[in-house]
Amino acid sequence: MSILAITSDLEQLADERDAVNLQRFFKTGPGEYGEGDRFRGIRVPALRRLVRAHAATPLADILSLLRSPYHEDRLLALLMLVRQYERADPSAQQLIYDMYLDNTRYINNWDLVDLSAGAIIGGHLSERSRAPLKRLAQSKSLWERRIAVLATFHFIKHGEFDETMSIAAMLLDDREDLIHKAVGWMLREVGNRDGGAERAFLARHCRVMPRTMLRYAIEKFPEEERVSYLRGTA
Repeated sequence: MSILAITSDLEQLADERDAVNLQRFFKTGPGEYGEGDRFRGIRVPALRRLVRAHAATPLADILSLLRSPYHEDRLLALLMLVRQYERADPSAQQLIYDMYLDNTRYINNWDLVDLSAGAIIGGHLSERSRAPLKRLAQSKSLWERRIAVLATFHFIKHGEFDETMSIAAMLLDDREDLIHKAVGWMLREVGNRDGGAERAFLARHCRVMPRTMLRYAIEKFPEEERVSYLRGTA
């Protein structure tokens, strides 16, 4: 299936009213984290249907989509990469992993990161050195830092928490709210599986954690315990 056919499908699904709402939701105004991004107005379920319809799209065409000025095109490309990565042989998986990291400047909003980093970056590093995550966590790019922490969701799902804790500790001083939310979310996911592991991290760091990070991390705690953390008495 050619890139022209995929683009035609995207154009047919576009909705101007939804585009306006999505531009507002994803903070595309001056000075906001998604400044200047463009939307067609297509929801995720419709994009997932396109992923299935165009399952055999070549990587070269997916790369063209990933470099599109439209947000939904980039999200479609990433969902295609996730699907293909999960079904690929090791050599093809390496190509997808490399393509992802070579094009992080186009993975430039939280949904693009959240729907792809765990499967591709976390999945690829599952049986390899985790050093690339440390490099991403030290990046000047907000989105590469978010990729670093969201990639660890793959490990969390397999009962491995050390990498999440390590990346979380590296990002305690991060100034971006979207990083605070991502780290807190991953710590909460750890706690959903091993409350003792999350509480051990909080015992060391809760007094210096950004407030938003802490709130996200303790969201599922019993009310009395949650309040004690917020008051600094835990």
